[in-house]
Amino acid sequence: MPFCIAVYDVKQKRVGKMLKLFRRYLTWVQNSVFEGDLTVGQLKQLQLEADALLQDNDGVVFYQFRDERYVERIALGTDEVNRTRFL
Repeated sequence: MPFCIAVYDVKQKRVGKMLKLFRRYLTWVQNSVFEGDLTVGQLKQLQLEADALLQDNDGVVFYQFRDERYVERIALGTDEVNRTRFL
């Protein structure tokens, strides 16, 4: 299962919709940053749903890793990430 980091930058009126969408699939890290394990199908579905919400000058970036073992996570300051997701 690939490990994914996703970041979005959208206009203020769409932030709530994106936040709700991304929280269904990934763990919220900070502001518009999310991470977690997704199946290939889940990643494709998230990309389709996010793309449907995008408008002019909005953007989403997905970083995909084969496994979380290939990612070194270094957090400075407060890091209140709860790595559990509830569906």
